[in-house]
Amino acid sequence: MKKKDALEVLFTVWALLADALALVGAFFLATWLRFDSGLFTVRFGRDPDLYEQYAPAALAFALIGLWVFARLGLFVRPQRGRFESKIPRLVRACGLATLTSAVLAFAVRNLWLEISAGTLALTFPVAVFCVVAERYGLFRLELHYARHSEAINKVLLLGAGEVAARLRRGLADDRKLRTEVVGFLADADTVPDPTIAPDLVLGAPGELTDVLDRIPGISQVILAGAALSHARIVEIILLCEQRMIQFNMVPDLFQVMTGSMGVQSVDDIPLLGVAEWPLDRFANRCLKRAEDIVVALTGLLLSAPILAAAALLIRKGSPGPIFYRQERCGEQGRVFTLYKLRTMVPDAEKETGPVWAAPDDARRTRVGAFLRRYNLDELPQFWNVLKGDMSAVGPRPERPHFVEKFKSDVGRYMWRHVSKPGMTGWAQVNGLRGDTSIEERIKYDLYYLEHWSLAFDFKILLKTFVARQNAY
Repeated sequence: MKKKDALEVLFTVWALLADALALVGAFFLATWLRFDSGLFTVRFGRDPDLYEQYAPAALAFALIGLWVFARLGLFVRPQRGRFESKIPRLVRACGLATLTSAVLAFAVRNLWLEISAGTLALTFPVAVFCVVAERYGLFRLELHYARHSEAINKVLLLGAGEVAARLRRGLADDRKLRTEVVGFLADADTVPDPTIAPDLVLGAPGELTDVLDRIPGISQVILAGAALSHARIVEIILLCEQRMIQFNMVPDLFQVMTGSMGVQSVDDIPLLGVAEWPLDRFANRCLKRAEDIVVALTGLLLSAPILAAAALLIRKGSPGPIFYRQERCGEQGRVFTLYKLRTMVPDAEKETGPVWAAPDDARRTRVGAFLRRYNLDELPQFWNVLKGDMSAVGPRPERPHFVEKFKSDVGRYMWRHVSKPGMTGWAQVNGLRGDTSIEERIKYDLYYLEHWSLAFDFKILLKTFVARQNAY
């Protein structure tokens, strides 16, 4: 998948803070213009504590503005295109924030604070000026850092014609993308564009696997003009999915667009790919991380007596450690150590190797059977959630052994690794865990990722308390 680094996260945080300051400043500047600039008549005098009284309103305006900006995608990084193209969206965002604030102000004017209509009228143009000026400065700052930073995204283009050459120029010109085209794949009978150096043509599309093995770190493959059959395109998509590589293609190869596709643009060349999911947005990831921290701290606090009692029963019931550590695959396929209460005899897989638990599994201890039946063996995973290895809700993390097996055998399997795995999830609460259909699990996992919301997470957490199917 396309890489993101700390710099992009930092730019998003900077934009959030800078927008908040600009909106608060705009509200106070509008207040000054209305009452203290001398440009307007103040008929009924001015309250000496005017700015202190208006401070909560300024804060409310900033919060509403940030919410509107997030909804319009103004915090998405990296920024693409020229700054001039962003101005209409900034004006729209300021207008919506001002309108929403005005409606709210008139709704509470007799209950809390009366805001001058003149101040509200001036807030819109002043906010546009402040936000556009602030965003332009931030745009230039991001561009400066991008020009002096190494490329973090390596792109391989399938095709070497005019479209591929133009796409390469567009990626190179938009420095904020921090992208490097490492080469092209083209058939032997294809004449490359004159601007493409011969040493950049690394082979034919049929050699894609070898090229990916030979050049490590490729994060995106773009089909840009190569004449491939539908079956071959599907094979390439599956190959990229298995390797966690983002796949896009120039849309003139498609006759129909579906709701599951998203469109990006590089130098006016549209690229089709999988549509953005809710958790691709920075604001949603922040909300989910805040949810995870609250759930993890609450879970650790409430489960402490249960963990203590379970530890005594495990130690008394069979020899061996209290906790069981196991490697699992997390976000982007990264391996982490998962913690559980031990429910089986020591070295339970010594003879069989990695296998799933089964009904009436002979490897379970007497205490372990009870713990697994009521999901109590999962309680130590609150620590994984607090550490950031896992989320409270998400696709179930699998062991590397099974991931290697399924990523080749099961279509779209690796898509479930685009976000953190969860202690519980939509598939688990519907009985799809253990030795059950992987294809069915994938359907439920992808449905969850495509429709994520805090309300959906809350629903799954509630269902977890009563979900017992296939808990063995």
